[in-house]
Amino acid sequence: MIPSFARAVLAGALASVLGAQLLAQAPASAAGRRQEPTPPGPAAAAPPSWLYRSGTQVRARPSAPALPDDVSALSWLVADADSGDVLAAKNAHEPLPPASTIKTLFALTALPQVPGTTQHTVTDSELEGIGEGSSLVGVDAGRTYRAADLWRGVFLSSGNDAVHVLAEMNGGWRATARRMQAKARSLGARDTHVVSPDGYDAPGQVSSAFDLAVFGRAGLAHPEFRRYCSTALAKFPEGAWSYDIQNTNRLLTGADGVAPYPGIIGVKNGYTSGAGHTLIAAAKRGDRTLVVSVMNPQRGGGLAVYEEARALLDWGFAAEGRVRPVGSLQPPAAEAAAGAVAPTTVAAEDEEEGWATAGGATTGIALVVLAGWAAFVVRRRRVRREATMLGEW
Repeated sequence: MIPSFARAVLAGALASVLGAQLLAQAPASAAGRRQEPTPPGPAAAAPPSWLYRSGTQVRARPSAPALPDDVSALSWLVADADSGDVLAAKNAHEPLPPASTIKTLFALTALPQVPGTTQHTVTDSELEGIGEGSSLVGVDAGRTYRAADLWRGVFLSSGNDAVHVLAEMNGGWRATARRMQAKARSLGARDTHVVSPDGYDAPGQVSSAFDLAVFGRAGLAHPEFRRYCSTALAKFPEGAWSYDIQNTNRLLTGADGVAPYPGIIGVKNGYTSGAGHTLIAAAKRGDRTLVVSVMNPQRGGGLAVYEEARALLDWGFAAEGRVRPVGSLQPPAAEAAAGAVAPTTVAAEDEEEGWATAGGATTGIALVVLAGWAAFVVRRRRVRREATMLGEW
């Protein structure tokens, strides 16, 4: 039986352990840490809340290049397409009309169901309901097209007529909108609300620079998507009675005096009167691929979206290894898997910033007390046995 004084010592030790656990979950003191702990190392993930803050978010090292000061877009984002690390962003989660950049989500949703080899004869009903002033590639009712022709019409000419036909092939307009919504959620894109799959202005239809970058990055991982979004010129449809179509992404084609961007891959541009000019652009330099999204520049005219994307791409390539991520484009499942090693990272970060230091010290004291108590019990039992043998207990 444990004597009362020993029980008190043990209770105190256990209380120390419990106290250490509580201290490990809270800052040691307000004075012992900064308000915004900065995790060490370029690969360490920043708190998720960073991208939900308004204004520009960047965690630059002293050697990092300055962000371009002539980017006037309401919202933008620069990310590493391979890792998903967000290098910098402005108003990343602000809900804004996406215009035709939402066609990237349409392609992610419908391409697996309507591959390029599918053939389809277009009906009059499939071309009904196209919004006034929509961009068109020239789909005719009664003609038979390969889906690859229609997909080129989507990516190059931003043809809403091609989207309407492909959506019907995918189960219908409303069903496609619902599937797009589900696809966005599965990718972790929670700012997007789909009303019109072709990007035509509709009440309540919004996305964000974060979500558009997510869609662009996801598309680059699919060979068919990547092939369509990087095509500059094509015949529509392929065959004897075709005509030329050109991609409306000026960074890809160099049209209208916009210099082509070195290493450009695509992805998709857009414009409506409600959304202004929007763009998802991706480029590769060496073994790095960057993706940027730019929504609604406020000055510079209709071509400003390309020049602002160019400036952000240039900055992203120059900033390699000189900035720490402010977030990630990784979908929730990938983030959860990566989180398996998070406790070790968090412990190191907290110790550097003064977090959990007191808790660690208290835990050490508690362990010393427990070790002392264990030694005391062993010694006391040995003494008791010896005393019993001598008749002195």
